[in-house]
Amino acid sequence: MIESLVAGLKEYAGKGHISNAFRIFSQIRLRYNNNSPLSFGIVLQCLSYLLLSCTNVKSLPHGKQLHALVISLGLEQSSLLVPKMVSLYSAFDHTSDAHVITQNSYFLDPVPWNILISSYVRNGLFEEALLAYRQMIDKGIRPDNFTYPSVLKACGEVLDLDFGKEVHKSIEASCLEWNLYVQNALISMYGKCGDVGAARVLFDKMPERDAVSWNSMILGYASEGIWREAFELFKKMNAAGVEFNIITWNTIAGGCLRVGNYEGALKLLSEMRASSVHLDSVALIIGLGACSHIGARALNRGKGIHGFAVRSCLNQVDTVRNTLITMYARCKDLRHANTIFHHIEAKSIISWNSIISGYAYWDQSEEASFLFREMLFSGVEPNYVTIAGILPLCARVANLQHGKEFHCYITRRKWFMDYLLLWNALVDMYARSGKIVAAKRVFDLLTKKDEVTYTALIAGCSGFSPFLVEDTSNPKALEVYPLMSGLTKLMKEAGYVPTEDFFPEIENSDECSEEWSLNCAVNH
Repeated sequence: MIESLVAGLKEYAGKGHISNAFRIFSQIRLRYNNNSPLSFGIVLQCLSYLLLSCTNVKSLPHGKQLHALVISLGLEQSSLLVPKMVSLYSAFDHTSDAHVITQNSYFLDPVPWNILISSYVRNGLFEEALLAYRQMIDKGIRPDNFTYPSVLKACGEVLDLDFGKEVHKSIEASCLEWNLYVQNALISMYGKCGDVGAARVLFDKMPERDAVSWNSMILGYASEGIWREAFELFKKMNAAGVEFNIITWNTIAGGCLRVGNYEGALKLLSEMRASSVHLDSVALIIGLGACSHIGARALNRGKGIHGFAVRSCLNQVDTVRNTLITMYARCKDLRHANTIFHHIEAKSIISWNSIISGYAYWDQSEEASFLFREMLFSGVEPNYVTIAGILPLCARVANLQHGKEFHCYITRRKWFMDYLLLWNALVDMYARSGKIVAAKRVFDLLTKKDEVTYTALIAGCSGFSPFLVEDTSNPKALEVYPLMSGLTKLMKEAGYVPTEDFFPEIENSDECSEEWSLNCAVNH
């Protein structure tokens, strides 16, 4: 009789019929409500089935009832039930409850700790995962091949290379170094922490490799911008007959985009579509980005990617929609860009920046300024990318009035002071508009400067190139040339070295500068 009841409970629990399973469990408890070992064994087995079912069907209330019963029966230290309870709370991201259960358990088994650490990593709580690992070690529990991959992932995410190396030593001592999953995790950790040399040594020593091994190594090179090695490894992976997955394709296609091989990125995208790999939003964004850089002649290919996005319902992904706006705008199809933009109900700052920068790219200052005001009226606060995208436009179309309005806008908002990119654009706007004095004032106000800051002001001065060196009669020559010379010296003192063709006439000696200035003075 009891065997049939337990079998029925197990079947209902396995199928997710939690109410029926609980009903049978009540019958079992009524019949075997005593302290005999048989009764405890049966109840323990039933609780295990029920806890697992609660986890699978996502029924936390039922799970909490079972947890309370486990405590009342004094079974909270059961090696069979502890992992099930940790899994239950972890499934609902109640990591604090899962941690308490794990920490209070007496038996030295890594399973509940593995579940807990994995849950922390899944929820992005990487520091907590490393803390749990330390507590596990302090309790004398020996990690296994399921522990290390999660811990190494946490090390990689927080860029804790030193702790990662400690874990590596522990792996070597436990004779798990040649476990494929552990090795892949080690390569990934070293790659994310920037030690691609150590990752490559491990990779080359691997007796066997799978797609994850290759992808981890390629991603390591990609994250450090070592694209030559990444591309070479991609070729070797193909020669080894390892099937590419979406991560491989996206990494290499993204690398082509990064190094300016836009046609190569689109070619890879075509190969992906021809293969059995299902394109995701990242792949579409890479393809659209390549079309954006190529420009109008890639418009039809961009439309093809757009069509695929619609058919696969990826056109509703925010990042894809924003990239579509940019693609159409850069390909000079502002009508389509505008249509996509206005179909977005909840427009983010990225959406606004995409459409505004699209109009700014084609020097349509009135439309860009109108959209900027419309963004303000909608309650979306511009960021430094918004302003930095419009200021160069104001200089190009000689619309200094709009530029001054933006200058006033950012001056009233002190948090913009931290964005050097924005102030570089402001210096560039005034300099390229011929307002050298205003550009110099902004330049002097900046406590931090980079090569772009100096270059923007010097390049603005070079707008008077018709009278540089040759024409000393220009009334502004005496003002501009010494300023350029002084800026070049400041640039060098700050540690920035101009290129050889960067105003070669300024690179001459101080005597040259003095002689040139004297000629200017004589002519005036």
